[in-house]
Amino acid sequence: MIKATSIISMVAGIVLVITGIGTWYTVSTTLGDQNITTPEDACLPDRAVNGPATAFCQADIINTHTLDATGGKTYAELDRDDPLRQTAMTSSFLQASLFTSVVAFGIAAMAIGIGVVFIFLGLAVRSLVPKEEPVPEEVLA
Repeated sequence: MIKATSIISMVAGIVLVITGIGTWYTVSTTLGDQNITTPEDACLPDRAVNGPATAFCQADIINTHTLDATGGKTYAELDRDDPLRQTAMTSSFLQASLFTSVVAFGIAAMAIGIGVVFIFLGLAVRSLVPKEEPVPEEVLA
């Protein structure tokens, strides 16, 4: 039972690490394909948006620029007939998409971390398996 538990733990860990790396790669590539560059006034200026930090900075600066354009009002605070409401709505959508990417990066990192822990736990449990003593030759004869 100990041996089976250790193997299951290590296999689950490997699957989590591979899945996490695949997710990180997919989100990074998809963001990079959009050819977004953070503006000069972003927290990470003039960088390609293809990772969690640049996605966060891009979402943050979009919010800043939108609030500047709308006089500090959010989409919900603007009158229905205000022409800036469309700008605020588009801004909200872009921010939500970028923050979703940030969350996806976080989940991918968590999966990788948990996978590594499972692998080490599996190795630790495996070390508890009693060593089999070789059968003496006189017993076999």
